[in-house]
Amino acid sequence: MSTVVEHDQVLAIAQEVFAAMVDGDEGLLQPWPGELPVIEDAVVAWVDLHGPWPGRAELRTSGATANDLTRALLSLPDGEVVTSLDLVDAFGEVANVVGGNVKSLLPLQGSLGLPQVAPSAPAVPGARLVQELPLSWRGRPLVVAVWAFAQPALPEGTRLS
Repeated sequence: MSTVVEHDQVLAIAQEVFAAMVDGDEGLLQPWPGELPVIEDAVVAWVDLHGPWPGRAELRTSGATANDLTRALLSLPDGEVVTSLDLVDAFGEVANVVGGNVKSLLPLQGSLGLPQVAPSAPAVPGARLVQELPLSWRGRPLVVAVWAFAQPALPEGTRLS
């Protein structure tokens, strides 16, 4: 399967989503300079893509950064306690919008699953990492990844690209 989701496309999607939804300004989400540190106390938000190109769009960061992202998205004051429900709603919605934009790049459209948030995303047998972008959001590590799952059989004569 050829890569139909390119690095620069995923970067542009992530930057546009963060500028529009989270920061209200461009430039606060940038490529991470150098080697990405290990993300401690990870929180992962993802949405699965179903259809002719099954896969996953995933965001991964630390719990503290996910809390700050939630505060920014919900316009909560600095230091305000973030409930687990707020974190799931906000971080999941960012993953959902990123996933929807990734889906729009695909030659054949499918559907999106519901956004999920957990300490780790469940493994999918045969999944292949298509893109992994180490990013810096306000100086803190955040990773955006796109996974391709094993493809279902397509009707004869169907082409993906």
